[in-house]
Amino acid sequence: MAPVIETEGLTKRYGRQAAVDQLTFEVQEGEIFGFLGPNGAGKTTTLLMLLGLTEPSAGRARVLGFDPVREPLKVKRQVGYLPENVGFYEDLTARENLTYVSRLNGLSEAEGQERIDQALKIVGLAEEGVKLVGAYSRGMRQRLGIAELLIKEPRLVFLDEPTLGLDPDGINRMLDLIVSLSRERGISILLSSHLLHQVQRICDRVGIMIKGHLVARGTIEELRQLMPGEGKAGASLEDIYMRYFQEA
Repeated sequence: MAPVIETEGLTKRYGRQAAVDQLTFEVQEGEIFGFLGPNGAGKTTTLLMLLGLTEPSAGRARVLGFDPVREPLKVKRQVGYLPENVGFYEDLTARENLTYVSRLNGLSEAEGQERIDQALKIVGLAEEGVKLVGAYSRGMRQRLGIAELLIKEPRLVFLDEPTLGLDPDGINRMLDLIVSLSRERGISILLSSHLLHQVQRICDRVGIMIKGHLVARGTIEELRQLMPGEGKAGASLEDIYMRYFQEA
């Protein structure tokens, strides 16, 4: 089975500065892949290249078998993207916002409303759909962002810091929702975050980005085995990450 994401030597330079440098990795179908690194590590730039929203300086990428540079519309039809700050029309209700999205995706009125009903139910906002988005909390907005992604029935979604700014209850609800998208709906997920314990909790594999370089990738157990010395059997993702961060 072909990976849903493949990159080889993917690079993005701004002048002499490489935001992403020689990035090579893959994401398998159905997995939650954690893209881990501090702010400024190149995670968001990578997502934008994979979506065809910015052109790489070198290297190549394939997303669901398509080239994001040459076939960006084919990528966008099957990929959902939840940015760090989700934008909605605040003077419209959640349902009205999603209706607008369904029309943009070319859905008929009947099919659009059916998908909206299902999406709001999945994200736990079925009773809140008639509220103005301006009255929504950040956690509700993030879940509405997931509902927006579900309208197009994507095969793959990119989530950029989806729990940032949420309270503990909101974080737990969002993480549970992400897992359900993968396990119950078969959606492949690339999760970009700098919150290590959350990545360790839900991700099948992890890639660690530091200063534009992918310095390690694998399951938590595989990354533990790469650590030198004693005590690695019980090492957390934070222990693993700090080793690479200190060496960078």
